[in-house]
Amino acid sequence: MRIGLLTGGGDCPGLNAAIRAVVRVAQDSGDQVLGFRHGWRGVVEGESTPLTTQQTKGILQSGGTILRTARYHPYEHEGATEAVRATFERERLDCFVVLGGDGTLGAAALLAETGVRIVGIPKTIDNDVLGTERCIGFATAVATAAEAVDRVHTTGESHDRLMVVEVMGRSTGWLAVFSGIAAGADAICIPEQTTSLDSLSAAFRSRHEAGSTSSVVVVAEGAAIAGAEDDAGGTKGAIVARGLERRTGFEVRLTILGHVQRGGEPTALDRLLATAFGVAAIDAVHDGCTATLLAAIGEETVRVPLGKVRPGRRPVPPSMLALAKRMSVPREVPQALGCRAP
Repeated sequence: MRIGLLTGGGDCPGLNAAIRAVVRVAQDSGDQVLGFRHGWRGVVEGESTPLTTQQTKGILQSGGTILRTARYHPYEHEGATEAVRATFERERLDCFVVLGGDGTLGAAALLAETGVRIVGIPKTIDNDVLGTERCIGFATAVATAAEAVDRVHTTGESHDRLMVVEVMGRSTGWLAVFSGIAAGADAICIPEQTTSLDSLSAAFRSRHEAGSTSSVVVVAEGAAIAGAEDDAGGTKGAIVARGLERRTGFEVRLTILGHVQRGGEPTALDRLLATAFGVAAIDAVHDGCTATLLAAIGEETVRVPLGKVRPGRRPVPPSMLALAKRMSVPREVPQALGCRAP
């Protein structure tokens, strides 16, 4: 069989581990793998290269993607969907294996509706792809963000400062919640629930009056913030930092982690998940699966309809929101976290 392989959307740790697994198992099965560079754009432009086990040797531990990536969705460009189908036919492909987040996989679902055979693998540090419980890249990003928050704790304590750390997460708070809880953040601001700056400031004043000399707030880049009209402008982390400083009188410092969360070597958990997905992808191709998403449910890798990714992004579940609330300073002032939907 001839299999097209691509990585689309933002990069994340673990992509190379999945590529390696796909190629290794495919070659052992007598299949040929054609890698397309820069995601769907490479498919449209015919930018491809054969992949063998020799070419993917030693990439298990490396970050990024040897195929490169791009935020490109064929349905947004005139003639691109037809170009994808033409490439599929010209290269005599039996199936595409697509590694992506909700955008890349959403495009894949639309293409599958036109008859293109596709098996999708979920990857994103945001962990918000519908249909799966875990995505490649999330575990490593959490570890990176949690380590950064750990380090911010010590400098905040040394200077008696209130520290604000902004992490990625435009639409969901998975990364903020998990890294914040793991690193003992004193408050977490996320898109799923609105944070009141007035209530948060009151909670920190009360905390400091009780003897604490420093606190740490983790803010998702898409956090819903109430009462920020006088502090608008800049990132959500900057808005929170200015708002807290103005309301509390405390010295506040902001750290924006940015793309450091996407880079570096994948953790063992991400390598395992990526490898399991890669092996399962070839099995799905051989079983004739089309329009299929591979999903991590519990400890199992299962197959679900690719169309499950279409409705949008998967929010943080109520159980984790409740845990974050109980472990944060705003438990003293309940309105500060989860006072109302954004």
